[in-house]
Amino acid sequence: MTATRNPVPDAVAEAPVADGDERLRRWRLVLGGGDADGTGCVLGGRDAAMDRTLAALYGGGAAGGGSGSERAAGLGGSAPRVARWLGDIRTYFPSSVVQVMQRDAIDRLGLSALLLEPEMLEAVEADVHLVGTLLSLHHAMPETTRATARVVVDKVVRDLERRIATRTRSALTGALDRSTRVSRPRHRDIDWDRTIRANLRNYLPDYRTVVPERLVGHGRAARGVTKDVVLCIDQSGSMASSVVYASVFGAVLASMRSIATKLVVFDTSVVDLTDQLDDPVDVLFGTQLGGGTDINRALAYCQTLIIRPADTIVVLISDLYEGGIRDEMLARVAAMKAAGTQFVALLALSDEGAPSYDRQHAAALAALGAPAFACTPDLFPDVMAAAIEKRPLPVPDPELDGAPLMVDR
Repeated sequence: MTATRNPVPDAVAEAPVADGDERLRRWRLVLGGGDADGTGCVLGGRDAAMDRTLAALYGGGAAGGGSGSERAAGLGGSAPRVARWLGDIRTYFPSSVVQVMQRDAIDRLGLSALLLEPEMLEAVEADVHLVGTLLSLHHAMPETTRATARVVVDKVVRDLERRIATRTRSALTGALDRSTRVSRPRHRDIDWDRTIRANLRNYLPDYRTVVPERLVGHGRAARGVTKDVVLCIDQSGSMASSVVYASVFGAVLASMRSIATKLVVFDTSVVDLTDQLDDPVDVLFGTQLGGGTDINRALAYCQTLIIRPADTIVVLISDLYEGGIRDEMLARVAAMKAAGTQFVALLALSDEGAPSYDRQHAAALAALGAPAFACTPDLFPDVMAAAIEKRPLPVPDPELDGAPLMVDR
């Protein structure tokens, strides 16, 4: 038995049935084999229609309109048939399963070309992965489709922005405030942990207390720019989801007056998209997914953007499969670190779990004091807050080959 039809059992419910019959029904939906599957269960009504919908994607045969027991359907090349199928899966399955099936259809059946048709884009359930596919195709899109594609991308981006903006601004504003230390803080600004550590020599055993001879507190960040952030994003095809999330985070950071944000994307060439940061959709359509990777060239450009090294954070988002000059890349990172710049290497910025990455390059960066790790969107505000405060980055997992790896939990 394969796992290709795992989404099936809990997706839909028919009329109540006995426990034994329900188990057979579920096995029949998973196996999709009719009489040959050994269950002896015959599907009807909604179950039969759902089975035909699954067989169209996972049947593995040529196009056809056979019953669910034939397991030899397929979506074929007909746009109307695909449109009906997209409608059917939304009828029978929840949104999370619909998105998985859409991705499987694009991968297994080569339906990328159909996304160039406006009616197809209007029918699909939009998510980050679909946005990545559209970005890789947008240069090949006819003019009639680009407007629809932009609407789809805009919907996903705005939803992401609403979800992450408040927490990101809150975490970074607090970090900016705390990054300024003062010796005569107001009571509400006292950093009690640092104050106690600074006064341990004044511990009175008889009273079991510490006399705070010297207070350490947080200042309030001054108005105006206090930190510079350079986001350097690898736009190779494998980084599609990371490009989407990084563009949205870049727009959120750019909206904060205390942070001057630059955004650079690269493959074998380098493009500065900073002037488009007010609209992450413009940023995304300014990228070109695919091609090679020259991290060294990208970092060389980023170095020209650093004016205040001690107040600058460079975030490299890349799987580190370098096609440029490795030794020069590492030398540039070492130079930035020596000048006081905070350097963070994210192997991925997505919710897809542990990524594929170049372990040798990750280990080399870690040896320079620039740990390389994968980061989920939910953890990115904490990573940036730690970088602003110049405290250890929140990397919860043990080191793998010298490169800490943070995976989705």
